[in-house]
Amino acid sequence: MGFWEVALLLGVLMMFFGAKKLPQLARGLGSGIRNFKGELQAPAEESEDGGE
Repeated sequence: MGFWEVALLLGVLMMFFGAKKLPQLARGLGSGIRNFKGELQAPAEESEDGGE
């Protein structure tokens, strides 16, 4: 993604959600991604412990 594409995307998001809501939206998105990655790694950890 180029600079102008990111700038356009941020502009559209600001129009829909407003400047005050964007930090909350970004925090929620980041938290969701961290939880998703943690859940992807959790089954691998459980299967290693259960195999012993």
